Amino acid sequence: LRIAAVAGGAPNYHKDLATGAWSGIMIDLANNLATKLGAKLVITETTWGNAVLDLQSNKIDIFFGLNPTPQRLKVITFSQPLYNNAFSLIARKDYNPRTWDEMNKPEVTIAVDVGSSYDNLVSAMYDKAKILRFEKSADATLAVQTGRADVQPLVVTLSAGIVKKNPSIGHLVVPEPIKATSTNAGLRQESDLRWKEYVDVWIADLRKTDTINTIVLSNLDKLMSIKRSEIPAIVSF
Repeated sequence: LRIAAVAGGAPNYHKDLATGAWSGIMIDLANNLATKLGAKLVITETTWGNAVLDLQSNKIDIFFGLNPTPQRLKVITFSQPLYNNAFSLIARKDYNPRTWDEMNKPEVTIAVDVGSSYDNLVSAMYDKAKILRFEKSADATLAVQTGRADVQPLVVTLSAGIVKKNPSIGHLVVPEPIKATSTNAGLRQESDLRWKEYVDVWIADLRKTDTINTIVLSNLDKLMSIKRSEIPAIVSF
């Protein structure tokens, strides 16, 4: 079973520089699928940008951890969602919005990286709040840390890690109602749908037994030292 992995992509992918061994959420999922198939797992290194090309050129059979954007849907096929990753906020220390709606005020400033899913999210939701757009996500985070912005939206697996690493930035908030983006597996576009159908059934079985939730939470703990208690209770994977 040929997959690709992205170095420095924790908690999804992590490469031990000393041994070359891979770990992470997507590696655990790939190992589970390989075991189910009775196959040997073969891992090559790639980048997020090249993963789609690796599928198209038949270098790999499946790539774990992609969001099915309209652009990607034109060139590859996607499985059903592996899990839904909740949108959350890194909020400045003295700001704690309970709902998404209450942020639509002129006095609220939201920092995003331009053109991202977070930019699309807040642009569609807010006509009164001020939106600061930056080239890099790290610059949006810095805007919250320095007080230029009140919040930065990120999926909870990212925001929890950032706040854990540097609590001075702010604190983690998951406003209600929960909004989320899906994390899926990418597959080559093929007229024969048996591979996609097999993967979808495998994912459904994992979800029934809560295996994916366990895999996500265990890797957040192992790779980022994020305990279940540090993620808002309303979030599950």
